[in-house]
Amino acid sequence: MQRMGVFGAGSIGMYLGGCLQAAGATVVYVGRPSMAQTLQAHGLRLTDYLGRDHHLDAAALNFSTTADALADCDVVLVTVKSAATAAAAAVLAAHLRPGTLVISFQNGVRNAEVLRTAMPAQTVLAGMVPFNVLNCGDGRFHQGSAGVLDVAADAGLAGCAALFARAGLPLSQQADMRAVLWGKLLLNLNNAINALSGVPLKAELSQRAYRRCLSLAQREALGLYAQAGITPMQLTALPPRWLARLLTVPDWLFQRLAQRMLAMDPLARSSMWEDLEAGRRTEVDWIQGEVVQLAAELGAIAPVSACLVALIREAEQAGAARQAWSGDELLARLRAASA
Repeated sequence: MQRMGVFGAGSIGMYLGGCLQAAGATVVYVGRPSMAQTLQAHGLRLTDYLGRDHHLDAAALNFSTTADALADCDVVLVTVKSAATAAAAAVLAAHLRPGTLVISFQNGVRNAEVLRTAMPAQTVLAGMVPFNVLNCGDGRFHQGSAGVLDVAADAGLAGCAALFARAGLPLSQQADMRAVLWGKLLLNLNNAINALSGVPLKAELSQRAYRRCLSLAQREALGLYAQAGITPMQLTALPPRWLARLLTVPDWLFQRLAQRMLAMDPLARSSMWEDLEAGRRTEVDWIQGEVVQLAAELGAIAPVSACLVALIREAEQAGAARQAWSGDELLARLRAASA
């Protein structure tokens, strides 16, 4: 059995690592001291929207706050926030043995490149987590939506693919992870909208005004993709351009046509909302910010994404006093920005 490691043991890291450990793997978690304290007090509980409920006792968890604990791992999952990727790469390069398989399960499109540049002795693969995981407190991490893990195809995955499958986390190996990541970015454009709304994802996506905000952001990004020659992978039942149109239909029709998209836990929220709640820096620069950067590279502008970046920055500064935007208010603001 391969020895697994998780670097950045937050919501995604604890959930993935916990599922692997529940399936029989030896897992080493590396994260913040605050997480260590929580796990020591409560253990680790894994739940999902389909009824999974598994508890790992605190004594069974190998948790460390330093990367040297990962020195003997065969596979390391990197789940730190995107802002910490460069620092994580430097630390991991100093501690992982040559040949270690490293998988970036992070938001954004460039994190694996950053890791790979700093870690030439290791095999670094891009990965993508399509589902939402919410930190419910007291050591409980809840998967609120569906999806299969995507990862760049590589022969080195042969030793761990069966383990991921037993853990309920089957790996879909992709020949073109660039297309996958740009496709996921389109869906992740909703993270900021959900964070600004202050309501759960299902409630937000059930309201036409919020969906129109997402449609504006997606259409803007798709126009830039076309200029840049980027073809995003289709990650939903509809191609990206059709999905952007579907988002604008009346609520009754959307609920009828997009049942799979709404098949999520009623309490699920975006990771960006969770970051705002915790007073942490968000990943908006690696989501909407990627669209703004792409526009700049093309000599163009991305006013919708730029506006969402600015609104999230305001929310970060306001903390608990931040505004909860109604769908109509946010839509009016984005339309004004793009006029």
